[in-house]
Amino acid sequence: MPFPRPIHAVVFDMDGLLIDTEVGWRDAMIHVAAGQGRELTLATFQSMIGSPAARTREILYATFGADFDVETYLAEAAARFHEVVDTENLLKTGVVELLDYLDAAGIPKAIATSSQHSSVRQHLGPGGVAARFQAIIASGDYANGKPSPDPFLVAAKALGVAPELCLALEDSHNGVRAAHAAGMMTVMVPDILEPTEEMREKCVHIAESLHRVRELVAASRA
Repeated sequence: MPFPRPIHAVVFDMDGLLIDTEVGWRDAMIHVAAGQGRELTLATFQSMIGSPAARTREILYATFGADFDVETYLAEAAARFHEVVDTENLLKTGVVELLDYLDAAGIPKAIATSSQHSSVRQHLGPGGVAARFQAIIASGDYANGKPSPDPFLVAAKALGVAPELCLALEDSHNGVRAAHAAGMMTVMVPDILEPTEEMREKCVHIAESLHRVRELVAASRA
């Protein structure tokens, strides 16, 4: 059996898993920092992946100093991101096929993201993808962000499924930590961050794509 328990629901991260935004944000944030005469290292950016906005601000203050104008920096980075990234065509490979399979199997789905609801609507609304989820849990819907389990626990409650019967799909280390802490069967689908030994210990599988996730879920139901 590919999974230790039956899958009664699937909870998805969004950025880096459903949509290809992480690389665009990386390039935008490094570009804007360089324009200010500062260096945002790749390691520093990677430490922000999967973190709530408050934690991202903490990291930026720790990196650039307490007097750093974080809000202006993030606004300029967002403008750069939307300037260079095709925000209407960000779906990652395998998303539609996996959603089609889960719909056919009658398996409910949720999103648990550190992003705002407005970001979910912007990226997943126009193509009708957001409407395919029975619950969308975003920033503001939980007390503590990832790596706290709160986003995933709230998602499971919204679906009416016990966390241990949920499959969680994540691309970030903090996301994997959160899903594992929630007691979910966790699969990492790496994007920018490579799986570490810790990730391998916390995950049931490391999958190279969402196509592979679909194959694993199908095999578990055969």
